[in-house]
Amino acid sequence: MNLEHLEIWFVTGSQHLYGAEALAKVAENSQKIAASLDAESAIPVKVVFKPILTTSDEIRELCREANNAKNCIGLVLWMHTFSPAKMWIAGLKSLAKPFLHLHTQFNRELPWSTIDMDFMNLNQAAHGDREFGFITARLRLPRKVVVGFWQDAATIAEIAAWTRAAAGWNESQNLKVARFGDNMRDVAVTDGNKVSAEAQFGYSVNGYGIGDLVDRMNQFGDSDVDKLVAEYRDAYTIAKTHDRPDSLRNAARIELGLRAFLEEGGFGAFTDTFQDLHGLDQLPGIAAQRLMADGYGFAGEGDWKTAALVRIMKVMASGMHGGTSFMEDYTYDFSGTPKVLGSHMLEICPSIAAERPSLEVHPLGIGGKADPVRLVFTAPSGPAVVASLVEMSHGYRLVVNEIDVIQPDEALPNLPVARAVWLPKPSLKVAAAAWIYAGGAHHTGFSQALTTEHLEDFAEIAGIELLVIDADTRLRELRQQLR
Repeated sequence: MNLEHLEIWFVTGSQHLYGAEALAKVAENSQKIAASLDAESAIPVKVVFKPILTTSDEIRELCREANNAKNCIGLVLWMHTFSPAKMWIAGLKSLAKPFLHLHTQFNRELPWSTIDMDFMNLNQAAHGDREFGFITARLRLPRKVVVGFWQDAATIAEIAAWTRAAAGWNESQNLKVARFGDNMRDVAVTDGNKVSAEAQFGYSVNGYGIGDLVDRMNQFGDSDVDKLVAEYRDAYTIAKTHDRPDSLRNAARIELGLRAFLEEGGFGAFTDTFQDLHGLDQLPGIAAQRLMADGYGFAGEGDWKTAALVRIMKVMASGMHGGTSFMEDYTYDFSGTPKVLGSHMLEICPSIAAERPSLEVHPLGIGGKADPVRLVFTAPSGPAVVASLVEMSHGYRLVVNEIDVIQPDEALPNLPVARAVWLPKPSLKVAAAAWIYAGGAHHTGFSQALTTEHLEDFAEIAGIELLVIDADTRLRELRQQLR
């Protein structure tokens, strides 16, 4: 999930009206801005300066070059001077990579005592960016507009958030999702049109029999299994009552086979369902958890949309503080300030663990399998988001709820699963109603690294509907928005 090999191209528009000297200054200033942004640690990708564009042919050629450049995930476009926007039509219509429109100027302050028309002609982004803004609006192009001085922290933060969304979109275009079996029977929201999803997001979803996984598992010898079990013992706390060698060996063999299957097939996400695991001794609990911790997307019950979303969110959050996981709103506490207990049967990513996880073996009341191995822990306190991607009759909708993770009111000695407890914004009463009105799923991508801005930028790039539930949400307004 290292993003350092990816590139954002810094592209500046101008024209020949101002003469060679002015264009040389435009290039010099643009190089300085690109280099400054490239040096910002908040921006996780390379920022690459590109030559100044002054004609429609140059613009069209650069857009074609960007489309074919594997490491280029998007463009930052800025009009240093006035750049007639008709020049941009052909190029922008052919551009397949996302772009951000940066509305800035090279100088922070005006030289009031010396300002003349040469300065005005050179530094007229206030003029040129509005011309460019018109044509992007006229063409109804998805984009993010960032306004501010290029060295200001707020400006850099907005650009950084967009670059992470662009990295997520790049991942989406190349992602492969392995689906072991079908989705949970009779469940609506985890199902969907995989062809429509590939057309909208780029990722492919293909099904495999559980026997394909079992065959790969059986290719590992006892020494491989023993080595992974030793890794379990070294990495996690194991109480004597949970130290069951046969269970650990079965779980380790599942992880070895699953990891090899995903690596060899080039998959970045996967899903399974407890209703279709013939040939496995136990459900893939710790295997799914550890694979998520290594960056794979996962969702249970055949939910391939959430599995893909979790992978995309993990890529977007690469290198940031805080973990990202598959999650489910499991149950409520309506006493005091109402809150949510989020969890799943087994598969919560240890990247969100506040402390060293405990490896435990407990019975599972569904699935008809042997007691599965899982990691048990609680998420740390702090702000987070939960996001759900759902397929509606008119297209895709991304539902996002801003939340505050808190600690449980009491210890949970009898709850044998990883969990997070949170207060939804603006309240459980409003947030849950808004989520249900919006058709949000019970499965989500949970992140203590990403913010609403990252997901908003991704939705804009993807061209899908976004619905945010936050501290300002009012149900009457939200219902009107949905209508």
